[in-house]
Amino acid sequence: MGIDCHIDESGWLKGARKLRSPNSDARPEDTVPDLLVIHNISLPPEQFGGPFIEQLFTNCLDADQHPYFAEIADLKVSSHILIDREGKLLQFVSLNDRAWHAGESSWQERETCNDFSIGIELEGSDNQPFTDTQYNVLVKVTEAIQGRYSGISEQRIVGHSDIAPERKTDPGPHFEWREYLAALNK
Repeated sequence: MGIDCHIDESGWLKGARKLRSPNSDARPEDTVPDLLVIHNISLPPEQFGGPFIEQLFTNCLDADQHPYFAEIADLKVSSHILIDREGKLLQFVSLNDRAWHAGESSWQERETCNDFSIGIELEGSDNQPFTDTQYNVLVKVTEAIQGRYSGISEQRIVGHSDIAPERKTDPGPHFEWREYLAALNK
């Protein structure tokens, strides 16, 4: 798959469609990302496609469109990057800035992972496998991120469940960690 995953100086991925989320802000001074967090998301739950993830991350989700949306429509959340089921990339927040993806979290005794992490959402759920295309794109994006932010080694790529184990289960049991990590830098 010939995706250009170059990251420019301002933290935007060249191969991604850009849709800025208001749910972001500056990282703490002198903070460079050194953790990559993998998530999954589907809206409504277990359904793929449609504009709802974009609407959630841009504060435009209509609570009346689905019963579940009434629970989440007022959330102020975002991710840096979304990879949909077909492998299309959408970027909401510059990698240089703080996206609001991790919530209450900690990694290796450091609290507030949003400060020092990059969040990638895979369109999916805990209950279904991800697509081969998503893995291929995720590998390319991860390699670009690692090339730009040298502190993100394989040991510093985690699931949301690793940084918020009491609250989160994603990317879930269907995420193929071994294959994903083996594919990096082949």
